[in-house]
Amino acid sequence: MDKVSGQKRAPTHLYPPIDPFDQRMLDVGDSHRIYVEQCGNPEGIPVIVLHGGPGGGCSPAMRRYFDPEVYRVVLFDQRGCGRSRPHASVESNTTWHLVADIERIREVLGISRWIVFGGSWGATLALVYAQEHPERTMALALRGVFLMTQPELDWFYGGGAGKFFPELWERFSGMVPADERDDLIAAYHRRLFSGDVMQETRFARAWASWENALASIHNEGAGGESPADYARAFARLENHYFTHGGFLGDKRILDRLDRIAQIPGVIVQGRYDMICPPYSAWTLSEGWPASQLKMIGKAGHALSEPGISAELVRVMDMFAARRDRMGLV
Repeated sequence: MDKVSGQKRAPTHLYPPIDPFDQRMLDVGDSHRIYVEQCGNPEGIPVIVLHGGPGGGCSPAMRRYFDPEVYRVVLFDQRGCGRSRPHASVESNTTWHLVADIERIREVLGISRWIVFGGSWGATLALVYAQEHPERTMALALRGVFLMTQPELDWFYGGGAGKFFPELWERFSGMVPADERDDLIAAYHRRLFSGDVMQETRFARAWASWENALASIHNEGAGGESPADYARAFARLENHYFTHGGFLGDKRILDRLDRIAQIPGVIVQGRYDMICPPYSAWTLSEGWPASQLKMIGKAGHALSEPGISAELVRVMDMFAARRDRMGLV
């Protein structure tokens, strides 16, 4: 028996599928309109869900990590992806634009403070948002931590992960001439922004396939190709952000942990995450006194990993159970 909501369910199960009670397109300026939805309890604890990528978009499955009787769940597609428009656009699309969009959503929905929930790039964005707006952040729930550092990019696009998946790395790196393989982010950038939609789509699918193949510990080699529209937005946005170091400048996450020192947080990390290796999550937890690190054995990067999903549900149930003590009202 779940002590939070009284629902009978196995502790590893996601909550049942639900539909939004509110869906809208929000004009955030710069010719961008972003898709926003709300589900769960309109009077519940507010939580905003930040999807990965950049460029991944939100999905109905992301609604299911939260007790719908307890939480008011806000999801949105970040600029340029999912149902937001213009699609695959990198114009006026930086981390700081996204932080401003999150604040715009909060203001429009009349929310004072909320829990911030994000994985992978969503964890990056959650940390940056919390460091900019600690007074608006009640708690953080993070998964598969990515800190937007050069060593992390070098690991995934410089051959580190490729040593574990040599045949897939050869397929990914072999898309460009040998004399360009010393900087695959730059090599792909030239092709993803060539102006030739067919070429952009072909390289976008290769970019997405490399990441998707390594997302889960249960994957065995490359899967099928991503739909063209999804792959093009995902690859262009990721490459755009990675080319510019996440636009963080001198506001590097690890240098500003004092700004979130008192904000409670839980980090859920797959032990065998090949996209965002555990060292980043461990380093973050070591410098953040109010955090807990939950290392999940036999799990990779994906939100859908059974152990990761189960732990995230437990984390959100724990926040709900302790809401009075933690000030989550």
